[in-house]
Amino acid sequence: MIEAVRTWVRERSLQAPHLEQTLAWTLELEPAASEEVQIAALSHDMERAFPEGSPKWEAARGWKDPLYDIAHTERSARIVGDFLRDQGLPEHRVREVVRLILAHETGGWHDADVVQAADSLSFLETMARPVARWVSEGRASAEQARARIDHAVQRIHHPKAREMADAMLPQAMRDFEEELAGGGA
Repeated sequence: MIEAVRTWVRERSLQAPHLEQTLAWTLELEPAASEEVQIAALSHDMERAFPEGSPKWEAARGWKDPLYDIAHTERSARIVGDFLRDQGLPEHRVREVVRLILAHETGGWHDADVVQAADSLSFLETMARPVARWVSEGRASAEQARARIDHAVQRIHHPKAREMADAMLPQAMRDFEEELAGGGA
């Protein structure tokens, strides 16, 4: 099932590198992660691949709004759940993936904290430059964008991941500043 989800993510999502790296970080933090945890990590942001019917919030500014998080996680969970049902995954397993996607912004128990932390670690690696483009596109101020990168660290509950994120933050900020200055790749 992981490979079916990976293929779907690659075919549909512009954020596939972030989603695939979230899976990699999940396995780094929890090598014995269940398939449900792995699927949730790999697909947690899939609503962004389906802009039709998407919430009208601007992701560049909405990340601080708990209502945005609810809309984002519920829509992602619904889209992924439907995909998994279409693939024939048993309903009890679909429900576990959905439960983890619903909690990927907040965590709350061990597996959810792993997915949340892996999401943040991947965000630091893969999203600092795209976040800098929010500024050049007029979607956010530089201060708002920097705060979003910092938030990726501050929200982590998983102790090992928090230490890793603290160490990764300076590079993410350098990538952000380089992109902001127009020197991005």
